[in-house]
Amino acid sequence: MFVGLGTVINVFAILAGSALGIFAGAKFKEETRDLVTSVLGFVTLLAAADAIKQLWNSDFTNQLPKGWAVLTILASLLIGALIGNTLGIEKRLEILGTRLKNRFDPNGASPFVDGFVSASLLFVIGPMAILGSISDGMGSGIDQLVLKSILDGITSIAFAATLGWGVAVSALPVGIYQFSWTAVGFVLGAILPDYQVLAMTATGGILLLGISLRMLKIKQVPVGNLLPALFLAPVIAGALHIFA
Repeated sequence: MFVGLGTVINVFAILAGSALGIFAGAKFKEETRDLVTSVLGFVTLLAAADAIKQLWNSDFTNQLPKGWAVLTILASLLIGALIGNTLGIEKRLEILGTRLKNRFDPNGASPFVDGFVSASLLFVIGPMAILGSISDGMGSGIDQLVLKSILDGITSIAFAATLGWGVAVSALPVGIYQFSWTAVGFVLGAILPDYQVLAMTATGGILLLGISLRMLKIKQVPVGNLLPALFLAPVIAGALHIFA
């Protein structure tokens, strides 16, 4: 077993699930695909609620000044939105998706960009990607990433059936993201304290909420521009824990 094996398994699970989804998706009527997308939107909404509830976890709130838990997430999102909007992350993701679409799906047979952006964000958000990758880097095992791989593989089948090959290409940013956290675990030999992970989880839940709104066609939230909030949340929580 080698460092990074967990992420390799995760990437192959997404690719395999996407291929199965594409094959099955060809047999679905358009009405069926729309209905499946709505179901996925509802499930993503549930996942968002499950993550956001960590905002009231005592392991998180007890490490911050009283009443500052919500303000920590708010500050992370606001500052993250300013940074993300300035960098144009959402637009850059769309441009990358368009370039890949022109290469792999020139006839426009599938909503490639939506599949790439939505799947990429969904698969990288959450504590399992971070903690699992760091655990892999530290040599503590790949159990968390194997579980994540199963979940991502199943999800990618449903996503690819409705959103096309863009879901498969999302394996690229997932691999880069998780290999980066694996390197962190390998070099630093330590993981984030629980309260910082919970801050990131709650913030990720807000981003998942934005994705669900997009999938349900309620509002096209530029979730990509909020990604910096994921990294700001543990930093702000840590600063409050130390100095406030």
